[in-house]
Amino acid sequence: MSEHEISRNDTHIRVAGNDSPEKRVLNIGFMALTDAASVIVTATQGFAEKYGLTLNLQRQASWATLRDKLLSGELDAAHSLYGLIYGAQFGLGGASATDMAILMGLNQNGQSINLSHGLKFAGVTTSDALNMRAHQKGAKLTFAQTFPTGTHAMWLYYWLASQGIHPLDDVDSVVVPPPQMVPHLKARRIDGFCVGEPWCAQAVEENLGFTLATSQSIWPNHPEKVLGCTRTFVEHNPNTARALIMAILEASRFIDENEENKRSTAQLLSGGEYVDAPLNVIQPRFLGQYQDGLGHAWLDAHPLRFHAEGAVNMPYLSDGMWFMTQFRRWGLLRDDPDYLAVAQQVHQLGLYRQAAESLGIAVPEVMRSSQLLDGQVWDGSDPVGYARSFSLNALADSTAVGL
Repeated sequence: MSEHEISRNDTHIRVAGNDSPEKRVLNIGFMALTDAASVIVTATQGFAEKYGLTLNLQRQASWATLRDKLLSGELDAAHSLYGLIYGAQFGLGGASATDMAILMGLNQNGQSINLSHGLKFAGVTTSDALNMRAHQKGAKLTFAQTFPTGTHAMWLYYWLASQGIHPLDDVDSVVVPPPQMVPHLKARRIDGFCVGEPWCAQAVEENLGFTLATSQSIWPNHPEKVLGCTRTFVEHNPNTARALIMAILEASRFIDENEENKRSTAQLLSGGEYVDAPLNVIQPRFLGQYQDGLGHAWLDAHPLRFHAEGAVNMPYLSDGMWFMTQFRRWGLLRDDPDYLAVAQQVHQLGLYRQAAESLGIAVPEVMRSSQLLDGQVWDGSDPVGYARSFSLNALADSTAVGL
């Protein structure tokens, strides 16, 4: 067994007949983030081969590059930001509007908002102190997120707004690829960032900043990365898409099965061809063990998770609709779309249900209800009203975010 192989027991499944994958060798994109774990484990630990697939993993330098390669067909599918898929669906951020598909959820939780060592030294270590600093006269604070329509932008905007800080007026927002967050913080180009792990933990480990909020404190068990592709790929390769879902479902279940599997997965991720980060900055938060750089440590009640008996992997319609409400809230969309109809087009519920049921994995309802940190309850029942319900918004201003 090589240093990157994970020990497990399974049986080989033959895929044949009418269920045979139309395309057996797939190019799969991913970013250097720990929440790419299920895709990496699927490709490297034999889960894909069980379903007649070979996955060529291709690490991308930025989310914009990943999106462009998805749209061009250079990538068949990818570990994707939820909002990246919806941004491409609407043609936001310079991309042509393209019919997109979400095959499954890949993970929940596990992102953070970090502030710089300079702000820590200045005593800006609480949301109240940050509010005061953001409203002082002089140079605005600069915060980085990873993609204009991505999850990190939405968590950053939502959290800032919940603290009384307008994310488009009171601070500046810039886009930085995930692995470049810590170098940007070190060079003092930014005052804080929102990104996935292990880059938040690395900033803490190197004493370059501290974690002020986790994304799960904004929305416990929130949607995060998805398995995304174009709808054309699904239409041409439905058996392949279903087989890919099944393979990743099995890998997801394996990762969440026990701590030993999580530890071995963290070791795999640390490899230079994957996340390329020290194990000591990947493993603790992968296991839910947090230190914030301010002297606080805790075992998080809502850590990064990949399966949770299928609750993570269901592509809930309400999750997709939530991102559209935030696009509308912040002026990314000038008009209200037909929220439910668009989500029904993007989310491949039929394929997901077939894959999950064939593995004996529970399939939850397509809508779910959640309460976010500001007390707002989201259940998908009134997306138009929800988008307008916030005291801080920019419904009429799409130029402020540069799209």
